[in-house]
Amino acid sequence: MLRILGSPKRLCDGMTRRELLLASGLGMGGLGLGEFPASTAPRQASPSTDRSFGRAKNVILLYLFGGPSHVDMLDMKPNAPAEVRGEFRPIRSRLPGCDVNEHLPRMAEVMDRVTVVRSLNHPWNFHGMMWATTGIPESNVPIEESQRNALHWPYLGSVYHYFDRQRHGPKPAGAIPDNVILPFLLSSRRPAEQYARPHGAFLGNAYDPLWTEFRGQATRSMIRSSFGPPAEIFDPYLGITPESRFEIAPEAELPADITLDRLRQRRSLLEQFDLQRRTLDQSPAAQTMDRQRALAFSLVNSTRVRTALDLSRESDRLRQAYGMTLFGQGTLQARRLVEAGCRFVTVIWDEVGQLNAGWDTHVDHRNRLQNDLLPGLDLAFSALVLDLESRGMLDETLVLVMSEMGRTPRLEGNGRGHWGRAYTNFFAGGGMARGTVVGRTDALGAVPVDRPLSAKDVLATIYHLLGIDPHTTVTDRFNRPAALVPYGDVVREMLA
Repeated sequence: MLRILGSPKRLCDGMTRRELLLASGLGMGGLGLGEFPASTAPRQASPSTDRSFGRAKNVILLYLFGGPSHVDMLDMKPNAPAEVRGEFRPIRSRLPGCDVNEHLPRMAEVMDRVTVVRSLNHPWNFHGMMWATTGIPESNVPIEESQRNALHWPYLGSVYHYFDRQRHGPKPAGAIPDNVILPFLLSSRRPAEQYARPHGAFLGNAYDPLWTEFRGQATRSMIRSSFGPPAEIFDPYLGITPESRFEIAPEAELPADITLDRLRQRRSLLEQFDLQRRTLDQSPAAQTMDRQRALAFSLVNSTRVRTALDLSRESDRLRQAYGMTLFGQGTLQARRLVEAGCRFVTVIWDEVGQLNAGWDTHVDHRNRLQNDLLPGLDLAFSALVLDLESRGMLDETLVLVMSEMGRTPRLEGNGRGHWGRAYTNFFAGGGMARGTVVGRTDALGAVPVDRPLSAKDVLATIYHLLGIDPHTTVTDRFNRPAALVPYGDVVREMLA
């Protein structure tokens, strides 16, 4: 009998980690890749005659952490029993065959620019951002709940950064960095286990994303309950002050009494100490610290970076169009970074204050969707599409709205549980088809009945649009070739 050791930590659906592992039978076997730099340059993709290959130059990934309810958003089932369809009404969108939730009226107006994939599925019911955004061929709870793990694979943004650097070389000091994630470290605002954070994995620490820090105040609160008594949670995803901002290198923020001259003097002293230290310590950890320190100083001194992070340069009207929320302003900040030269920006709608926050709607499902989640997404996504289009940026900017799973077709009390067997992602720009629905689920939204697809198929398609052969190999920690996406194929219906 397999015995699972360790404390019985409780997951967000009330199940313990030990119970889930015993029930799923998932192990760690077969995943032999670790966090070490690749030893050779990647094999570049062969030239392609496919017009869609390499169409996208920039990426904005909006990640809805927790698992949005597909049957309450873009795959509604109005003819299903009440315990499946819920209380929301569908409304017509500009995409024939894709009605949307009544609380997504602005999104309804831009759906003719969007590709909707309704038939994503996998066999697991745990939060799996590592599964959704990397080529890892198998996942489980320990992998997904380890911030950094030798079994992790490189994040999508890290892979793009790696290939872009191979093609064009490193950017000069002070340039707009690539591969930035907003608004703060994943799951750093929740009280329990922290999930796997996207990183460079076996490509090396040099390709880790830069995480921002959010500096601002929440303006609204909501009474929420998880496994404890109801509590008032001030959540910046509900609303923030206009003065709120994001910082790429918060550890390098200058105190009020530190001038740039004093900063340079301090840097000179640090360099003298470091010269002695480097003669004694040439470990990868020390080298990583040196790189991060150099990056921090270059960002502090960069006028381009400070300008790109200055949201006050945008009109009040545009800021309100995105929504004066953490997700809305984060999405606007992503557009500013891409416009300034950043190639890949991720905006995560994360949990704040307690379990079952974000899109993990085990409890208070209807209230939170209606008054928090759907309105915030409605403003941010529609404004981003129209803003990029008006600036002539949409054709080369790939907009990805992704998540790790859906929710149970049947309501469970006043919420919906985890459901990996069917879920929906949607995409726009950068070579994606305009006004397309791929795949179909059954009458209850329980399983795909047409064109079942995996997150790996989506990744293969994204890499294709970025001009990277998804089956290109890089080198793992054991000096073995590893395909970016070991399985998964380009989904032709998604391409323009």
